[in-house]
Amino acid sequence: MVITDIENALCERLRQGMGRMVRSVASYGGEMDGEPAEIIRQLPGIWVTFGGVQKTERTSTARNKFLTHGRFVVIVGDRNVRNEAASRTGGPNKDEVGTYRLVAAVRRLLSGQDMGLKIDHFVPGKVRTLFNTQLEHEAFSVFACEFDTKWVEHALENGQFPLTNAPAGHEDNLFVPYLGTTSEDDPEWLSTRLSYALKPGDDKPDAEDIIQHAVKNS
Repeated sequence: MVITDIENALCERLRQGMGRMVRSVASYGGEMDGEPAEIIRQLPGIWVTFGGVQKTERTSTARNKFLTHGRFVVIVGDRNVRNEAASRTGGPNKDEVGTYRLVAAVRRLLSGQDMGLKIDHFVPGKVRTLFNTQLEHEAFSVFACEFDTKWVEHALENGQFPLTNAPAGHEDNLFVPYLGTTSEDDPEWLSTRLSYALKPGDDKPDAEDIIQHAVKNS
């Protein structure tokens, strides 16, 4: 699936590019919903999640091709034992990165990238504050960085169901294990007949060409 492929690719690029700036890079799984003490134990860290489809628009007169505008969110967080400001700005030691540096690093690594996928290059968007919190002995700061991209989705023909026995990699393959209704693929186009009317006066062709098409190997 496109969304899964993009999220995995974002995580992998950030793991490679961020190096030891963070403890880990992972798909978001509700880590920011825990208690503050639990959140702090995971910092500095980065999480990636799908932010939703922002818009879908038709791209062809055939009515089966759509340009999908998607948003992905990269959450960055860091902590500091000194104060809340230091959790954002960092400090003199290399392990005091600060969320401002993490935001800059993430935008530098992802802006203008497509990670080798069939998507438009990522455009950086808003950066939002999620937390700026001071606890008894530690402070932490968390920001959400938005990135937008686009990709093409193909709709089923009107009245058709997903392809029967769709092979791995095909967009209908996700239906295969669930035994829903499917449609057989269109028959192979084996030949084309071209008829020429050279002499007016009747409906019979005066000449014909038959073009044989190569048969795909199964």
